[in-house]
Order: sequence, then structure tokens, then C-alpha cells
Amino acid sequence: MNTNNKRPIKERQQRMMYNRKYFGRGIFFIVLIVFIVFIGRFFRVAVGHKIYGVDLNKSTQQLYASKTEIKAKRGTIYDAANQPIAEDTTTYSIYIVLSKSAVAYGKKEYLPDSQKKKAAKVLSDNLNISYKRVLQILNPKDKNTYQVELGNVGKNISLETKKKIDSYHLTGIKFTPSQSRLYPNGVFASHLIGLAESEDKKLVGIMGLEKVFNKQLSGRDGINNTATDSYGVQLPGSSKKKRSVQNGDDIYTTLDPKIQTALENLLTQKQKKFKAASINAVVMDSHTGKIVAASQRPTFDAQTKEGLTNVWRNTLLEAYEPGSAIKVLTVASAINSGNYDSNATYRSGPYVIDGSTVNEWNRSGWGNITVKEGFMRSSNAVMAQLEQKMGKKTWMSYIRKFGLLRPVGAGLGAESSGNINYTYAFDQANTAYGQAIGVTVIQMMQAFSAIANKGKMVKPRLVDKIVDPNTGKTVYKSKTQVVGKPITAKTSKKVLDMMEAVVYDEKGLGQDYAIDGYKIAAKTGTAEIANSNGTGYLSGSSNHIFSVVGMAPADNPRYIMYLTVKQPKSFGINDDTKNLSTIFNPIMKKVLDSSQVNNTNSGTVKVENVVGNSVDDAKDKISKQGLVPVVVGSGDKVEKQSVEGDQTVISGEKVLLLTNGTKTMLDINGWSRNDIAKLADLTGITVNYTGSGYAYYQSIAAGGALKKSDIVEVKLK
Repeated sequence: MNTNNKRPIKERQQRMMYNRKYFGRGIFFIVLIVFIVFIGRFFRVAVGHKIYGVDLNKSTQQLYASKTEIKAKRGTIYDAANQPIAEDTTTYSIYIVLSKSAVAYGKKEYLPDSQKKKAAKVLSDNLNISYKRVLQILNPKDKNTYQVELGNVGKNISLETKKKIDSYHLTGIKFTPSQSRLYPNGVFASHLIGLAESEDKKLVGIMGLEKVFNKQLSGRDGINNTATDSYGVQLPGSSKKKRSVQNGDDIYTTLDPKIQTALENLLTQKQKKFKAASINAVVMDSHTGKIVAASQRPTFDAQTKEGLTNVWRNTLLEAYEPGSAIKVLTVASAINSGNYDSNATYRSGPYVIDGSTVNEWNRSGWGNITVKEGFMRSSNAVMAQLEQKMGKKTWMSYIRKFGLLRPVGAGLGAESSGNINYTYAFDQANTAYGQAIGVTVIQMMQAFSAIANKGKMVKPRLVDKIVDPNTGKTVYKSKTQVVGKPITAKTSKKVLDMMEAVVYDEKGLGQDYAIDGYKIAAKTGTAEIANSNGTGYLSGSSNHIFSVVGMAPADNPRYIMYLTVKQPKSFGINDDTKNLSTIFNPIMKKVLDSSQVNNTNSGTVKVENVVGNSVDDAKDKISKQGLVPVVVGSGDKVEKQSVEGDQTVISGEKVLLLTNGTKTMLDINGWSRNDIAKLADLTGITVNYTGSGYAYYQSIAAGGALKKSDIVEVKLK
């Protein structure tokens, strides 16, 4: 029994020892396998830099990559004298730390309560905010407020203002710098130049040239990418990626700063006096299309944004009914299409078309009159009859030839195409005197250039060139762009003669636009304003758009000025030309006085000797000097000139060129006594004068043969 019981115990002990032995070996092998797997995985990571599909090398680089962005400088916009109109600057936004927990390196970084009154005084003295309001902001109801700001008055602070505030050494007043736009001239063609404002820490053009050329002005930010470890050492296999900064292109405009500033000052002054709903004014070089000056009222100060809420739109690009100024194009179209007879007369006064009446501004009219007299007196009835004589197809073809009813594409922003009511005969007639048709100021300037420029119509332009400041290269240069020739040079001359008569003939309505020392060609305009409810036109003498287009010097116009005044509260139809002349005359005179064609700053020029030259060459040389060549006779060579070579005269004066052909009488209507005397000296005729001023009558008609024995009776007024 005993022997049998001992054997199982011993056997069990042996079995337990066996199990322990092999269990230990199992654990060993398991640990070994895990170790081998770990080593294998580590080996793969070390060699392949990946685990579970993740690129560790890339992740590490991303973790320690530093990206430095180098901000591009926005391009500068310049005037014609290379002075900045819009340029980059740094401005500051202010905030004030109030929390007493703001302590760094043992120094207080907050504004103590004891300094709040002083801070309020400093901030109110230097910013557009009251002391009381600042003190209120510096003492918020929530005592745990960490920091406060001052709203819009605390933004876009100049460096100069920042320095003034800093000079008081008030702890807790902090500044954040930001890129901003500086408009040093304030009100200066504001709607044309436009605005750029910060969006997502980048300046973006939101109107005007700033918007149209935003891409060119913006440039391209530079980038510097570097992958480093936690100690700042570049990681193996990583590369330094750089992209050089490209500053924005600079834009040079055609705006003459002296003329533009004079125009802005005068429009501000007259707007206060006239209290008009709007005023638009543009001065353009008719030969090149360069806009010398342009502005509108209401306008705004581009630097302070004051007035911006009054009108956001560029009204030079908006459609309106032009009124009688369009008659310049009506008579040009009639002459050019062969529908004009200088001797034919038309009935003025109320004129009925299909049961509707065309009215004159004076209601009764002037009886039967010629087209020229109708133009001088601004007769609606005569223009309506001219349109009927041309026919709706011919007149519409000229409307389109003159560039109306389509955008000019001058690069100034979104333009209206204009509009027209042309279904019925009465509407068609209306368009001939500027109603039932919508145009823009820029369209009219383009159309007028054909009258001033011997039939060649040029596109208005504001941008002269664009320069890459990174290379100094001109990347774009604007050129004179002839966009059509709607009329001939002969037609242009006849229209200019009519426009001169508007100013210098006793029947003309534009006598207020005469300027001493220069001959002016002009056309006045008075347009009714459509009722906003869509029925008829507004009543009242001031509910009109009053306008004038003037060209000078009249014999060979270099400059066009177009001025419109809408709904002035302080004057009406009876004194419109007098009031508009207080803007037109000083600006046009300043333009002519300071014109580059004078070749000197004094407004005088030395006359070139052209005796012996062909007539065409002589005219070209005299014109380029800013003088007005007048040919006497039918020959092809110049025998004598009224002003000898090297003599100094005022720019814009006539230089008479006597040719080797038959001598004929000139049309001296509107000439001064001095100019008529030059003609007498040159041809040997005798002139008897009656009255004083400018000629309005001559006893020998234009084109009549002249002999030295002739006596010409001239009446002056």
C-alpha cells in the first residue's frame, strides 16, 4: 500500500519539473520572437523611414519646417510729373492691455489705473475720439477684460501719430503694424484712381485703377521654406525652398498734377455754391487721348475716406441724357452725309412730329433760320428736321460711328454702354438734340475728339505706362489709338467754325466762354431729366443737366474740356452759361497757358521761318509749335508769313501763310482786330473798321478774289 502511494507523488514531481523547464523555454522563445519582430520593424523604419504607411521623414520635416513669407510691395500710382498718387505705407492699429496678469520678465505690461486719465487725454488729443469716450473704454464693466480697442479710430494710424503717442511712455498701449495704402493728395481724381484696402492681411484694389490693375499692382510674395530639427539644424535630405519676392508694377498716369489740383479746388468751391446733385469735368488732349484732368462731385478723400458714402460710383462711366451738347455730332453727321446746305432755312419754334411737339428752350423760336444759326441758338426744331432729312438709318449709323451705345474700353472700370429709344419718329428726332439717348462722359469725350482732331477719333486714356520696379523695364506703354474716322477733316473744320460762332457771334449762346488770348470753340447744352416714375421729365428751371463742351485753340484744337452740372439748386436756365464759365474758363486757360506745346513755361514761343516750304510742311511745323497756321491763297509754296521767323509770340496765335497762288478772302468771322490787321499787311488790302471786339461782318465774302486796291468793310462786336 505504502509503496504504491509513493510512486504517483514522485511522478508528479518529475512532471512538474519537466513542465517548468519547457515553460521557461517557451517564454524565452516568445520573447525572442517579439525581439526579432521589433528589430525587423526598427530596421525597416531606419532604412525606409516608414511605419504603418506614414513617411516619418516627411512628417518630421513638416513638424520642424519653418515658412517665412516675404511680403511684396504694392506698386505705386504716379501722376504725369512722376509724383505718387497712391503708394504703400505702414500703418498701425492700437490696443490697450488692462489685465494685471500681463507681466513679462518682472515688468508690468498693462496700463495701471492711475494712468488711465492721462492715457485718455493723450489718445483723445491724437485720435478722432473724445476724452470721455476713451475713459469709458479704458474702464470696462467686466473687470477681467484683458485688453480693449478703440474701434475704427484706432486703426490705420500713421507712424507720426504712433510716435507722438509713444513719446508719453504709457505702459499697456500697444501697436500692431500692418501694410496700408497712402493717398497723399487726398481728393485727387479719387473715383478714377480708386482705393486699395487690406483683406486677409493683403492689399486688394476695390475700385478705380486700384481694382482694374490689381493683379499688376499686387506683385508676388516671396517664400523661404526650411526644414530643421528641434535644434534648428537643417534635416538631412531636406532642401531650402525659396521664391524671390516680386514687387508690384508701378503705374504712371496722364494726369497733370497742377491742372488736376486746380480742378479739384474749383469743383469743391463751386459745388458749395451751386449745391448740384452732381458735377462732372474732364480735360483731354484731343491729339493723343490723354486725360489731363478729371473729377466729379460728390467725391471723397481717398486718405480719410471722408465722403465715400455719398457716392461710390464713377459717374464719368454712367449713362445720362446729354442734351444739346450732342448737336455737335448731329450737325457733323448731316454735313458729312451730304444732308447739309449752308443756305437752306428751317422753321424754328414748336415742331410737330406724329402728334408730338418738339419745343424750343425759348418756346417761340426765331422764325426761319439756317442750320448754323440754329446751332448757335441751340434750336431743337432745326436739329429734329436735320435728323429727318438724314433719315433714321443714316443718323443711327453716325451714332455708332461716333462710338455711342458701346463701352469705350478706356480701362477705367465698368462702363455703361448707353441706351436709346429709337422706335418712333418722335423718339428718333429727340436723339438729335440729346434726349431719348443715354451716353457716358467718356463716350462723349471720344466722339468730340473726332471734331477737334480733323475727323480722327481717339480713345481716351488715363494710363501712360506700366513699369516693373524689379527690373526697371517698361512692361506696357500706351499709345494714341485712333478708333475711327467718322467724319472728314473738311467736316471737322465746318463744325469748329459753327462752334466758334457760338462763342463770338452775337446770336450765339456761349459768349461767356470767351477767354482772353485764346480762340475758343464751344457748344452749350441743357438736358431735361427723366422722371424716376417713368413718365415724362421733371419740371422746374434747375431740374436740368447743364453742360458745355469747349475746344481750344479753335482753329486747331489741342484740348477738349467737357463739363456737366446736374440739378444745381442755386441757378437755372437763364444764368447757366455764366455759372458754368466760372469753372470752364479758368481751367481751360490754365491748360492752354501751361501746355507743353508752348515749349516754354512763360506761354510764349519763337516762330519758325517756313518761307519757301511747301504749304503742307509749313502748316505742320507751325502747328507743332502750338500756333495756328492760316493759309492765304491757292498756291503750293509759302511766299511770306505774318510773323517773321525767330519772333516771339503767345502760344495759340494765328500765323498767316501767304502762298504763290491766287489771293482770296478768308472767313474772318470771330477774328480779333489784330489778326485782321495781319491779313491786311500780308495782302495789301485796306480795312475799314466799325465797332470794337471781334468781327461778325465782312463786305467781301470768304473765297472772293483779293487785290491790293480792295477796301474791306469789317464790323466788330
